[in-house]
This record gives sequence, structure tokens and C-alpha cells, in this order.
Amino acid sequence: MEKKFEVVVITGMSGAGKTVAVHAFEDLGYFVIDNILPSLAHQFVDVIKQSGEFTKMAMVMDARSRAFYEQIAPCLKELRAQDDLAVKLLFLDADDVKLVSRYKETRRAHPLANHDGVLAGIQRERRLMAQLNSQADVKIDTTPLTPRKLSLRIADYFGDGSGRPPFYIQVESFGFKYGLPLDADIVMDVRFLPNPFYLPELKHLTGNDQPVQDYVMKSPLAQNFYQHLLSLIEGALPGYVNEGKSSLTIAIGCTGGQHRSVTLANRLGSALKEAGYNTYIHHRDVDKAK
Repeated sequence: MEKKFEVVVITGMSGAGKTVAVHAFEDLGYFVIDNILPSLAHQFVDVIKQSGEFTKMAMVMDARSRAFYEQIAPCLKELRAQDDLAVKLLFLDADDVKLVSRYKETRRAHPLANHDGVLAGIQRERRLMAQLNSQADVKIDTTPLTPRKLSLRIADYFGDGSGRPPFYIQVESFGFKYGLPLDADIVMDVRFLPNPFYLPELKHLTGNDQPVQDYVMKSPLAQNFYQHLLSLIEGALPGYVNEGKSSLTIAIGCTGGQHRSVTLANRLGSALKEAGYNTYIHHRDVDKAK
């Protein structure tokens, strides 16, 4: 049986965490559209589904306009009538005191406040959203939740069953002569290791070639450094995961990004893959010498 295309409609009270939900669903691999017009939802679902790039999408719909709000229920009914879609409605809520506090912190006006204050707008919206609240497949009260805890709660309901957002590691080699990677979280300098560049038979090879790997790693200095590096990274990774970080980029650099950094990046990336982490290896500057 063919798996259905997943559609999550995100709605709820203004200030209850829909922006945090958008980021959480993006981290879970959903294609996300924020504040879509309900009348256009069906067409957007068809476009994303037919693209073949995504198997699930999430859409935010809210009550910023009574006219738009009145379109949400018919939109849901239309989507749920399609046999090839698995549609869920997520409703985010919080108590009035917390919602007022959040609006006061941001100094924004409530979208439904008619010059009569934030609380009046919240109460007006709550009456408007009552029917959708009763139809929700998943309800989350965000009153006691930090943004991180809300993201984890969403991962509980809509993730892969691990209760956490997916975590990805990119191990990247680079050459210092071409500049530091802008997106690196951890940068390691391996220019202290023996350099194959000065050997004619290895100069035009790279760390993707076995002779270069053998030359670099036969050094006791390289072996010792690699073991300490692996131990350091493996010890730190659970902390990054527990903090809710969705990705980590580890950059390893040598002079030109051809030999030493490539060798170490390949070795570290392979070890992290074997340890069960979603790991990608990228060699930024390996072809620049050519």
C-alpha cells in the first residue's frame, strides 16, 4: 500500500507558538508554508506533492481575518476528502495570562484587537477559534513550554518516534589559504601534521587517495591527534543532541585543503557514521589546486 502524503495544518491562538512550530517542522523535514490563505491550500499541496521532493508538508492558518478563518474548516474538509493525503490539525494554545505576557514582551498589537487592548483581542480570537480547537487531532498547551520544549513536543507527535528532531553532522575539509568556512561550529587545524604536498609522488593526489591517507596516518602524531579528536567529538555530541541542535558542522583545515584535512575528515566522518550519526562528508577545496 502506497504511503500517503502527510499534511499538517497548524493553527491556534496568536502568540501560542506558531513561529516556533514552523521552525520545528522544518527541522523534521517538512516543507512548510507560513500563513497560507486557506483557499489556496489545495493547490499548494498538489504542487509540493507532485514535485516529488517532499513526502510531507505543514501549513500555518490562523484567524487574523474573519473571512480567512471561515475558509479553514471547508479547506480541511476538502483536504481530508483526498484518499492520497493523511491530514492532521495541530492546535496551539496558551492561557490568556501567558498570551498577554508574550504580547507585552514583543510590544506587538494583537491582530484582532480593535483598539480595546490585547486581552480583548485574545478573547475575541478564542471565541472565533473554538470550533477548530474542538476538531484538532493534536492539541498542545504551550503555557509552560519554552521554545525548545515546544519543538521537542512537536517532535514527539510528528517526528520519527525518537522524540527528538533529526540531528545531522557535516564533516568538512578546507584550506586555510581559501578562508575559514562561515558555517563551521567546530574548527580544527591540522597544519602541524606531515605534509604530502612536498613529496612529488603524492603532490598531485588528495586525501581521497589511499597513498596519501597512508602517509598522513602513519605518523604517530597523526594517530594520537585523531584518537583525541574522535574522543572529544564523541563526548560532545550527546550534549549537542540534548540541547536540541539540529545540525553540527565540523571543519578540519590544512594549508590547501587537499591532503591532510581531507584524510582526517574522511576518517572522522566514517567513524561517526559507524557510530550511528547522520553524517555527511564534504571537501570544500579539494579540487581548487587543479
